[in-house]
Amino acid sequence: MDNNTIVGVVGSGAMGSGIAQIAATAGHNVVLFDNSHDALQRASAGLNNIMKRLIAKGKLSEEDASAILGRITFADNMDQFGDCGIVIEAIVENIEVKKEVFKKLEWITEDDTILASNTSSLSIASIGAAVEKPERVIGIHFFNPAPLMPLVEIIPSLLTDPAITLASKELIDSWGKKTVLAKDTPGFIVNRVARPFYGEAIRMYEEGFADIATIDWAMKELGGFRMGPFELMDYIGNDVNYTVTETVFREFFYDPRYKPSFTQKRLSEAGLLGRKSGRGYYDYREGAENPNPTEDKELGENILWRILVMLINEAVDALYLNIASKEDLDLAMTKGVNYPKGLLAWADEKGIDKVLETLEKLQAEYGEDRYRPSPLLRKMNRENKTFF
Repeated sequence: MDNNTIVGVVGSGAMGSGIAQIAATAGHNVVLFDNSHDALQRASAGLNNIMKRLIAKGKLSEEDASAILGRITFADNMDQFGDCGIVIEAIVENIEVKKEVFKKLEWITEDDTILASNTSSLSIASIGAAVEKPERVIGIHFFNPAPLMPLVEIIPSLLTDPAITLASKELIDSWGKKTVLAKDTPGFIVNRVARPFYGEAIRMYEEGFADIATIDWAMKELGGFRMGPFELMDYIGNDVNYTVTETVFREFFYDPRYKPSFTQKRLSEAGLLGRKSGRGYYDYREGAENPNPTEDKELGENILWRILVMLINEAVDALYLNIASKEDLDLAMTKGVNYPKGLLAWADEKGIDKVLETLEKLQAEYGEDRYRPSPLLRKMNRENKTFF
């Protein structure tokens, strides 16, 4: 594939518009489709505003910005995807809706057109089952906001043609993105491995180990994370974050490691979604005062370590189950969710024996499978090996 490849995007929301912007900036003609005329108008206005901001910051010339916008066609008819070499779907996370879209795309596009889904947690094999040629279906998962986030997960299904996987990876690499290959399992890499960042933070809050502000302070000040878990959940939206957790839990056959929390479920039900609703774990309304953290270093180190060992264990288990290579696992977490270090490299630094010892203590204390150490962690410790 080269710049002559026409790129189709289904869905003109924030993610779809972002993908269209990336492809057009890379020199492709883009067909951006939405069945809502109002949504297309919002997307057009939004992309115009983004270009104006980039011009004002000196990152684009007016000529280049005009050329980028000129390469995007706003379409309200899917028939305009007929000449596309690849179509990326970026619509609601509903498997039945996605299947209907892929059935239509198969009829409209050429036999060799790549059909990709930007799903963050749904089965690529299941989406592919909706079409007659599932070998052309693949997952290409961008992170929000797509133009700024460098990571893209490439997820072939059991039936995806290896040539389609290679062509997809090369295309997204040519757009200046960092791609990682992931197995078609719930949450892929990032949304699977990151679950304890939220889940264990909520668990500590629920049992009174520390309050919300203190947990966030520990993860930022002592751990080097850009945002604390509660800040990040409020930023993502508690409805969105809870749904991903619930989906991963269900798709992993109710493995207790991914069990959602009543705390977040109730916040979501009450409409306390975070920044977008004005309140979540924190109050974002004008004049609101939020509690200050307890800046106790010993408490903070305990908070950081407990969340960190859970994250490391999740990354180790993903490696054990061949979800991705060790290099891609660490790259995904640093580039996809801005972790200060790759989790496997962090395990080497802190000591695999110490990680294992802490997990065994937690499992003994709580009697829960949630804290079970990965078999690979035990093996690495027994053989005195490191990941890198």
